[in-house]
Amino acid sequence: MFGGPQTSEAFRAEALDVGAVADIPPLHARWTGLDVRVVAASEREAPLEHPLYEIGIAPGADIDDLSDIEGARVAYSPGQAQGALVLRVLESVGLEPEDVELVEMTSVDDTYVNALASDQVDVAPLGDVLIRRYLDRYARDGATVLPHGLRDDPWHLYAPESVLEDADKAAAIRELVRAWGRAQVWIGEHPEEWAEGFYVDHEGLSPEDAEHLVERDGVSVIPEDWDETIERHQATADLLSRIQEWPSVDVREEVYDTRFETVAFEGLTEGDAR
Repeated sequence: MFGGPQTSEAFRAEALDVGAVADIPPLHARWTGLDVRVVAASEREAPLEHPLYEIGIAPGADIDDLSDIEGARVAYSPGQAQGALVLRVLESVGLEPEDVELVEMTSVDDTYVNALASDQVDVAPLGDVLIRRYLDRYARDGATVLPHGLRDDPWHLYAPESVLEDADKAAAIRELVRAWGRAQVWIGEHPEEWAEGFYVDHEGLSPEDAEHLVERDGVSVIPEDWDETIERHQATADLLSRIQEWPSVDVREEVYDTRFETVAFEGLTEGDAR
């Protein structure tokens, strides 16, 4: 299962105990009455060289630089990482949301690719294999992508507070976090096996797309503590609170379960990740 909206829906239905998402779903969950906590965090070794997203530009849109997006129609999903990235991109070029037309749509599968190609929007954040797919299909028509130059690499495991209050489930999640930390290292050391075993065999992608994604992903790093992770997460929360008028949130106190802060990193020393 991928994506904050689907994960939150599963949490509310008590059909899922732990989810893997970027930085926005835990915030959006709390703001919409779903009490969750982050229990693990990872980041990318060279995040600006290995971004999750690039900014897709529709064929025919007169946009050669991100500073040109004033007045453009921009795909926007408030509860997903893509939505926060849009706000951060606007901020980075000195624009406010009212300087563009935000077109609300959830990013699921090819939604943003199709929206760009069908002239529903001029600009949309695209991630992973969608970047390659978009250019393969529509570059001949004038489709392009632009780098945004921002960090977009946070990745988390999170769980409902009700799950973490169950002692047996909390203990199981602690073991999961340890294993997850070791898995991130293993992936970085075995990119070809990861490409074939996950992207090809599990996700059904072509070997070419799998190789492309592994190259884009780079190497994940498990931080020894959460200080810098939380500082960046707090800045994002403050931006969303200001622009989307959500209540202020103390990320360390209200979003992270600091009992798990060192668990993933400690797991790296408890056994050979290979």
